[in-house]
Amino acid sequence: MYKKVILTILILLVSPVCFAVDRNDLNVEFFNHFNDDYLFQYVNEAIENNHNSKQAAIRVEEYRQGVKSQFASELPSFNIAANYLGIHSPKFNPNLSVSKNAFVLPFIANYEADFLLKNRDKTKSVKKTYEMSKLDEQSAYFALLSDVATVYTNILEYDKLIEEQEKIVNNYNQILNDDNKRLARGVINTTELNNSKTNVKQANITLENLIKQREVILMEFAVLIGRSADCANNIERGSIDNFEYNTVIPSEIKSDVIFSRPDVKRAEMALEKAKIDVRIARKEFLPTFNITGIWAFNTIAPGSFFSWESSLAALLAGATQDIFAGGRKIANLKFQKAKYEELFEQYRQADLDAVKEVNTSLCIIKHDTEIENKKKEELLLETKNLNNADKMLNRGVISKTQHLNSENIYISKNMDLTKAKTQKLVNYYTLYKTVGGKL
Repeated sequence: MYKKVILTILILLVSPVCFAVDRNDLNVEFFNHFNDDYLFQYVNEAIENNHNSKQAAIRVEEYRQGVKSQFASELPSFNIAANYLGIHSPKFNPNLSVSKNAFVLPFIANYEADFLLKNRDKTKSVKKTYEMSKLDEQSAYFALLSDVATVYTNILEYDKLIEEQEKIVNNYNQILNDDNKRLARGVINTTELNNSKTNVKQANITLENLIKQREVILMEFAVLIGRSADCANNIERGSIDNFEYNTVIPSEIKSDVIFSRPDVKRAEMALEKAKIDVRIARKEFLPTFNITGIWAFNTIAPGSFFSWESSLAALLAGATQDIFAGGRKIANLKFQKAKYEELFEQYRQADLDAVKEVNTSLCIIKHDTEIENKKKEELLLETKNLNNADKMLNRGVISKTQHLNSENIYISKNMDLTKAKTQKLVNYYTLYKTVGGKL
């Protein structure tokens, strides 16, 4: 029995500190299926360097040490005290010599005999809190990885939108140059020229807004992966044109996957902890059994300091029972019961929310995929229109300005497709988070 206790203590004391969640639990490999050279790298960089997630990992270690601290209450305590003792005693026996100044060195051992397993239950309760903190850490990392992938995809989207918007700005500038020439020839009036100038200004404003938004999310992305915002412009990235999930997204998710989400498991674990706390509150009404042993050496009696003649040994064992505590224990029991009922409702709600979120994600992905396909069809039709405009321009049927306007319409449709594609991809990351990475 004593060997097992000693072995348990040693394992708790020397077991390594773990500040990082298991990557296998996060399914980081999911982000390696987007035909991109950088996303997987950045996801791993965020796991290593993101400070908010590290806080969650360190919080796990705090609760881990709390388990050790509570477990210590199940073990005997041993202490020593050095005391000076000044006494005056009557002379009952002239042959008995008692020192008036003495030094006492007691060795004291205390143990609360856990016959009712109250301390064991307290350790179990604290351990549940520790396990809940690990699930909180998992949730934090799922949210982090989803955010990293979302922001990265948005950066690729802005790269594409800025590239296309620059083409629109260039086309409107060409139209404005042509309108200046036509105005000089008297072909158009100043109103049409002003409209061309307005188109150029609006196109430039749109471009400037896109550039501003890209700069903002680049800095946000740099911080997410643990870099300084000053390094935002050095973020390497791929292209949204090639960025696509090359594995099938399931059309339905098993209920086992949904109910193994970290938040659902945490709600279940909180309910288990509350049940233990109710049991502890009931045991508080029962007696406490304490054993105290004292072995004290002193210089009062004759004999050498560490001799048997100068020592005093005592063993005290007994039970302590509160008679009146002002209703504190009754109130605590009712509180723990109410807490259990609250957490039971919270657990049921967590189940409902989990099913709703997964179904919502699947629903959105389904419709966003359909929207993207419709956008592709629109772009295909606009491609044909642009080809027709090319032929008509070559035959002199339409003007260069009309051709440039057709090209702008095509570019706008292409930008709409990019936005639809990005939205669909972002929903993939949302689904990844809602199923706890099990894709």
